[in-house]
Amino acid sequence: MKTGTLLAALMALGVAGGAQAQTASTSAGLGQAWPNTADVSAAPNWHVYVFHMHGIKYVQVNDLSGIVHAAIGTANGTTIVLPIGVDAQNVVTTGTAASSSAETVYQDATTTVTATPQASGATTFTVAKALNSCPQLQCSGPGVTSSVP
Repeated sequence: MKTGTLLAALMALGVAGGAQAQTASTSAGLGQAWPNTADVSAAPNWHVYVFHMHGIKYVQVNDLSGIVHAAIGTANGTTIVLPIGVDAQNVVTTGTAASSSAETVYQDATTTVTATPQASGATTFTVAKALNSCPQLQCSGPGVTSSVP
């Protein structure tokens, strides 16, 4: 096979693999300013990146300059705050929704992350279970027709 043809084939595989990597990302890039994964932010003033590894979902929140503000890990209804980001000490895992003045920066079927600016210049991030979230085995499967709140 010619070098040009081999290079083209490898590039095509890389493009196809890149699309898959965005949906099934590992934790590679966690903590970086500009990780090589899709920005899934729900708010225009934030960048949010999601990583998966060993059944744990990691959610990282960066500002528009790429500065890491906070990151959490979540699995099976349990959330932990990771010790990275300038606002790591300002992350609250309440299990309830944040105040009405908070801006939603990330939301999926199980997790909502909101940001509330503080007078000090810091940002408080609140992590809550999304409404109608529940363990997968209770919400889906044969014979199940509705979600458990």
